[in-house]
Amino acid sequence: MSSNFAYFVSTLMLCMAAIQPSARAADDVQCTIIVDAESGDTVHRDGVCDRRYSPASTFKVPLAVMGYDAGILDDEDTPSWDYKAEYDAPERDRKTVDPTIWERDSVLWFSREITRRIGSEKFAAYVAGFDYGNADVSGDRGKKNGLTRSWVDSSLKITPVEQVDFLRRLLDRKLPVSAKAHDMTVAILPAFESGGWVVKGKTGSTRVRVEGEGRALGWFVGWAERDGRSVVFARLAVNGRKEGPKGPATRAAFLADFPALVK
Repeated sequence: MSSNFAYFVSTLMLCMAAIQPSARAADDVQCTIIVDAESGDTVHRDGVCDRRYSPASTFKVPLAVMGYDAGILDDEDTPSWDYKAEYDAPERDRKTVDPTIWERDSVLWFSREITRRIGSEKFAAYVAGFDYGNADVSGDRGKKNGLTRSWVDSSLKITPVEQVDFLRRLLDRKLPVSAKAHDMTVAILPAFESGGWVVKGKTGSTRVRVEGEGRALGWFVGWAERDGRSVVFARLAVNGRKEGPKGPATRAAFLADFPALVK
């Protein structure tokens, strides 16, 4: 190889490295998918929407369905459970919590109290019956913690496409549960406004463990209604930037973008 040609190859490789995203940037994932709630037709889709990730706190949606169907949850305000020191929760969650507060403030100990009362066998049956993601509620390998951990950066994974499919079935009352379980779950989800649309949805935040280094993951999933029109959506964002819980930021960005995406 001539010295001139070698110099050319070396220079080309340096230039390519300069414009190539960093390894961390290459790992960034973002998806937005919006579908018509009735027909299932795609209204908007961009990004990587068919890769499975932990549902994190978006799992409180199917968990609410389970809780109401199993008779553990009664209505928007009942049961109201007091915090116990054994829950070892962050300061902000050390309070009395009912179903509406649970969804609004994303209280993990309340979720775990529901799953504990459901029991491992019935919990696994619900998740499988909902055809929810990979339906793997085994938890961390060798730790037997699926009942309390499987949905938080552990064994249970779901794609944005699968999130939307689950939500459509919830709105259509097509899950294998009681009518009350469908209706009460819809009733307790937090509501927002975006460009004249009423948006109901749930955030999720966690860290994705990849080769020992966590990346921030944020979800916002739900549905929106305006003038008789209804759409179901999921937004996912995953990146390596160090920041606080990513779910609320993902929700804020989606609500800002949403009106332009559904025109």
